[in-house]
Amino acid sequence: MVTVNAISSDTIEIKGSKFIAHLMPISMFESEMERLRELHPKAVHWVSASRSLNEFDQIVESSGDDGEPKGTSGKPTLAVLQGHEMINAAIITVRYFGGTKLGPGGLVRAYAEAANAAHAQATLLPYEKLFIKKIECNYSNVSMVEYESIQKNIRILSKEFGEKGAIFTIEGTTENLEQFYTVLGRAVQKL
Repeated sequence: MVTVNAISSDTIEIKGSKFIAHLMPISMFESEMERLRELHPKAVHWVSASRSLNEFDQIVESSGDDGEPKGTSGKPTLAVLQGHEMINAAIITVRYFGGTKLGPGGLVRAYAEAANAAHAQATLLPYEKLFIKKIECNYSNVSMVEYESIQKNIRILSKEFGEKGAIFTIEGTTENLEQFYTVLGRAVQKL
């Protein structure tokens, strides 16, 4: 399985209709949908599809036609994610109507082609399961934790300052987290 950590997009035009597909990490889906609706107020459809893993490592899939004829847009977009074995990823395709109806077959081809075009622009990464952990450290060790998180490819999701010190919520692969803990040793305490 593969995933992405940044947005990639591409545009295709078929019989005057413009299809702008955006491939993104699933974590960006909600905010990106909101942004695209504001950015393209004259578009007629915002078709979407996503694939992710839940806490039980089961694949959860969804798709939406957003007013296009049922099954002609969301499902072909989802099929692109499935075909490329993508996980924790979503595609939003913005459509501007060009005046010529494409028919069900034309819509299926257009949405699949747009999704594939966005996929072709993406930098794909091998999927690795990420774990979220909490750690605590003294104030004197905060900069060391931040530095090592960059070195070990650990993402800091949040940082809270309390009476005793700083509490970090971090995310990373098992291997990266183990290396992170090894380097920091007693400077951090797992919560």
